[in-house]
Amino acid sequence: MSTALPNKVPHHVAIIMDGNGRWAKQRTWNRIRGHREGAKRVDEIVTECTALGVKYLTLYTFSTENWNRPKTEVDLLMQLLAENLKTMDKKLLKNKVALKTQGQVDRIPDFAKRELDRVEKLTCVENPNMILNLALSYGGRHEIVRSAQKLAEEVLAGTLKPEDINEDTFKSHLYHPEIPDPDLLIRTGGEQRISNFLLWEIAYTEIYVTDVLWPEFGPKDLRDAFEDFGSRQRRFGKTSEQILKPEVTL
Repeated sequence: MSTALPNKVPHHVAIIMDGNGRWAKQRTWNRIRGHREGAKRVDEIVTECTALGVKYLTLYTFSTENWNRPKTEVDLLMQLLAENLKTMDKKLLKNKVALKTQGQVDRIPDFAKRELDRVEKLTCVENPNMILNLALSYGGRHEIVRSAQKLAEEVLAGTLKPEDINEDTFKSHLYHPEIPDPDLLIRTGGEQRISNFLLWEIAYTEIYVTDVLWPEFGPKDLRDAFEDFGSRQRRFGKTSEQILKPEVTL
């Protein structure tokens, strides 16, 4: 694999890590074996993103809808989460990667929540090389509703006027308003949907879908996604001419 840097590295990368179950099924293995293999890719991709200079990496780790899966699978996923945190903590610290979480983490079992809290505290360093943000028990619609509820509380309390509500005040009540919107959203496994992920934040995010299942998604696949991202022209509603020549007005 080439060690040359991609021509453009996204500042914030978000990934929908899809395909663990299908990868295992193709091999007539149980789904948990697929999740275990997928967990290994997390370590590899976090390491590669850090090396390439990505500043924020948000991983869709467990959705609010995933609670509807069979209890045995959910329980094993929570155990796997705790196990991986115990093995990744020192590497995160060594590479100055700060761990954050977002979502209804109060629903996470205590044993896994303790590990999350421990690693977050352990990796809370000044000027981290990268922030690893785990979307856990997360749903984009819930995040939007949560923000609206907090704004409504402020209006009722008289500390905010309805006419003062704008995109900035709304964003300030999201889970991590200090984290910029993703530049690139990668979805593995080939499915063409967002799956309730970062619905507010991805308004102008570039989307890259690959058929590669998550347990097979490696550093080369990540670099391929970055190369594709670097070839795109991000216009944010403007024309190509305005991007190429900022002084152009229509």
